Order: sequence, then C-alpha cells, then structure tokens
Amino acid sequence: MTASEPSWIAPFTGLSPRDFRKLMTVLRREGADTVRPGRPWSLSLEDRVLLVTAYWRTNLTLRQLAPLFGVSKSAADRIIDHVGPLLALKPRRRFRKDSVLIVDGTLVPTRDHTIAAQSKNYRYSTNHQVVVDAHTRLVVAVGTPLPGNRNDCKAWEESGAKAAVGTTTTIADGGYPGTGLVIPHRRPRGGELADWQAEHNHDHKRVRARVEHVFARMKTWKILRDCRLKGNGVRHAMLAIARLHNLALTG
Repeated sequence: MTASEPSWIAPFTGLSPRDFRKLMTVLRREGADTVRPGRPWSLSLEDRVLLVTAYWRTNLTLRQLAPLFGVSKSAADRIIDHVGPLLALKPRRRFRKDSVLIVDGTLVPTRDHTIAAQSKNYRYSTNHQVVVDAHTRLVVAVGTPLPGNRNDCKAWEESGAKAAVGTTTTIADGGYPGTGLVIPHRRPRGGELADWQAEHNHDHKRVRARVEHVFARMKTWKILRDCRLKGNGVRHAMLAIARLHNLALTG
C-alpha cells in the first residue's frame, strides 16, 4: 500500500486525494517532516500517515499491517507513536458570540486497564467528552479521556472540556444536571410538562442528535470500537480522527 496510488487514500483516510494533499501541506508546515537525528524513516510522510490511518480505520494488528507497507512490526509501531500526535486536533480557542455547541460523552473500549474502567457497556472503556459546533457539526474540542465509569457531569469538568469552551452556550442531554449547560426540562414528580416545555424538549432533542451523528461517523474508525493502544494512544487516536472528520466535512 502506498499513498502514491490515489485509490488507497479515500478508504483508509476518509479524505479525497485532494484533501489528503492539503493535509500533507499543513503537516509539513507544522514541521512533521523535519529531519531528525538517527536513521531516516523508511517511508515518506504520505505513506506514514496512510499507515497510521489504515491502522485506526481497520484495527488490524501491527503484524498484519506492517507487511502491507513493506516495513517491520517495530517500525510500524514507531511510526504510529510518532505520527499519531502530529495528526491531533487543535482545540478551537475562540467562538463567535452566537455560537451554540453540543457536548456528549462517548465510551471507547480500551484494553489498557490503567486508564480505563468497567462501564455501562460492561467493558473496560474510557470516557471521552466531545464538543461539536451545532451549526457545522465540526468537532471543536475533545476532553482528556477518563475511566469509563466516570459520570458525564463530572467528566465534563475533569476532562478539560468545560475549560475549552468557556462561557459559550452549550447544550447537553439530561446526564449533565447542575453543570450550567442547557439540558432538557425534567417532568415534575406526579405531574406533566407544560406544552412549551415539551416543545422545547423536542427541539432540544433534534439539535442534540447532531453530536450522535458525529459519533456514528467517527466510530466507522474501528480503533474506537476496541482500542489496543496504551497510555495516550487512545487520546491521540480520538483527536486525530476528530481532525480527519472535520477535514472530510469541510473539504
């Protein structure tokens, strides 16, 4: 497999060949291809990025993936460790005054039990707080992964997602009480919601569904269904997949 053959790019990066070339230009501008001491890489930057995205896309083991690129398992491992952080999404620093954001947590099954915990999906998982722009569906921030048994309303602050959005209007589901986020109205005990509250909840649900659509797109990357990476690997994968998702949307 090689990035010089355009037919490999879209299936394993989610990008068109044109958008992939734009990404390479940005990465080189950010210093991703800087010559470093020691043995030079056996693959070009384009092929290294393709190897990493193919790993995330297919979740093949390195013993299966490395021969497809003509490198050793250890070389593939080094490439993933080096390129993964370079692809990570940079959180947005400023938002328009009229911006509306959506936050929700998603669980990523993770085999590194030092950063994961058994959660409601009965697997060891990490909790990722993902913030998207309600208008564009672009991911604007991803919190630091926390153990999967962490409550969303606590993870919202502890992951750094709250600090990333500041005072920007943000909506969430009913799992974020007491956080200051815009959440659905709760039916009073023994009573019913007022008509205007029911209508508001309907509109709220329709808008908030956009973050679920983002999760569905991101989880076409199989690494987010069963992550074998250790340490910060799951965080780098989540951030990079968010960046690729944004590039695919904006073209």
